[in-house]
Amino acid sequence: MCYRTATPDLDMLQGYFQREALYAREIFTIEDFEHFFCADGFLMPRLPISTTENPRLIEPAMWKLIPHWVRTEADAKNYANTLNAASEEIFEKASYKPYIGKYRALLWIDGFFEPHHPDAKTTIPYFIHHKDAEPLTLGCVYSNWLNHETGEVIKTFSIITTPANELLSKVHNEKKRMPLVIPPDKRDEWLSNLGKSQIQSLMTPLPDGILEAYPVSRTLYRKGFNPNVPEAVIKAGDALI
Repeated sequence: MCYRTATPDLDMLQGYFQREALYAREIFTIEDFEHFFCADGFLMPRLPISTTENPRLIEPAMWKLIPHWVRTEADAKNYANTLNAASEEIFEKASYKPYIGKYRALLWIDGFFEPHHPDAKTTIPYFIHHKDAEPLTLGCVYSNWLNHETGEVIKTFSIITTPANELLSKVHNEKKRMPLVIPPDKRDEWLSNLGKSQIQSLMTPLPDGILEAYPVSRTLYRKGFNPNVPEAVIKAGDALI
């Protein structure tokens, strides 16, 4: 996962909930998160998540988990890379092990971006999305972090990653990783009270046949260019893989 994601259109997401019987009876609080291309997780943007504490609430959270021992946001910006959490190490890593057992979340997105490298000198960004254009939910671990400088409590999170499935192995062909996609029938389970073995059983690559990928403009990676524009998700030519 290369720190790039696209968040859902508010009206589309609300329409999705209305169509889903599981969610239609619930009341969600949704802010309008307009990220066509969230270009850099290190900027610590606020993105829409639902959590084990409030499974029926969608609320803003900062992308980059901050452990409890970090005292200020300035310190957090210099803290180690906690944008992504490898599923294979999440119960052992000091930044995550206090949280993975109890503090799990779902990140609501339209899709995500990964780089494809057809050769050593070329990078082609791909947009990966649900083949039926449904919202995706990524499995996350989060913390309720206290900013000791301001007294504010902020939700912060990391996206969990797994080995890539066949599609993502072709797209993300160097690292061969993918975000943990929690399918609709597992969302409630992911946000429920689970033991370690149950959590581990859910941290598996999404089966093939659910996601699609297509190349987008390479200008998204151009230095100094702000890619948070609707054109970020427009297909640029035929699929190359």
